[in-house]
Amino acid sequence: MALFSLRNNLFPLPTPLPILNTPSSTKTLPSVTTRRTTIFGSSILLLNLPNLNSTPLALAQVLPDDELQQQEDHVVQLFQDTSPSVVFIKDLELNKVPKSSSKGAVLNEDEDAKVEGTGSGFIWDKFGHIVTNYHVVSKLATDTSGLQRCKVFLVDAKGNSFYREGKIIGFDPAYDLAVLKVDVVGYKIKPANVGQSNNLRVGQSCFAIGNPYGYENTLTTGVVSGLGREIPSPNGGAIRGAIQTDAAINAGNSGGPLINSYGHVIGVNTATFTKKGTGVSSGVNFAIPIDTVMRTVPYLIVYGTPYSNRF
Repeated sequence: MALFSLRNNLFPLPTPLPILNTPSSTKTLPSVTTRRTTIFGSSILLLNLPNLNSTPLALAQVLPDDELQQQEDHVVQLFQDTSPSVVFIKDLELNKVPKSSSKGAVLNEDEDAKVEGTGSGFIWDKFGHIVTNYHVVSKLATDTSGLQRCKVFLVDAKGNSFYREGKIIGFDPAYDLAVLKVDVVGYKIKPANVGQSNNLRVGQSCFAIGNPYGYENTLTTGVVSGLGREIPSPNGGAIRGAIQTDAAINAGNSGGPLINSYGHVIGVNTATFTKKGTGVSSGVNFAIPIDTVMRTVPYLIVYGTPYSNRF
């Protein structure tokens, strides 16, 4: 439901429950404060020495701090720019089939619904299509009782939080991908910037944004640890070409984006190896490459679920 754990076999991790019934308001991070560096009198004298052929010692000492500040500023800005495109997904099971035809009223009645799991996703386009993992919404995709619902929490371009019911448009268990559609009439949303995965290199920086254990808008950092990995898919097959990363991915991160230093989505966070009996990530995590997503999602939006995967 929330995130696949790879041990000897494929098992879902324990479903994380959200910490709050309603999402916390999205807050704009404060501006990054510029660090101040004190240059002592002895260092200032160096600046006044004539015939100085090399960089003054004082400036050489300042440079590393400036570089660190720039790197920190970049990561902060990266998060601020990309997090509005990430959504929080709640899987709900209603206690009974609602009599009212008002879907909004149903979603407001959390006391009449049980939260079965949480996950992540990201905004694909301005029309309200959301990309996530199939295993995040599998109960909704295979529901025959009419009791399953999917509640999607978003942020608009002005930073206002809102939620909508997510409707299944299509899914493909072979690649562990699904597309939801939410009604965004009256809201301006920010689609994620989609990148490429065919030119990734081991060692380059990457960042994961999601909702582990219900903690919304969580950023973790790491590197691309490996390429061309093979991981199990929900239908028992294999997903080839997966990206391995040490950016922390835990239950609730599933479906969220793995992004590069430019803020472009390079993968969909999907699975992790866990230490046996703990459910805790071991730092060996996997994402479906965005090139695979690009081949699958447009088809699902236009044609829906492939015939072979319909239930």
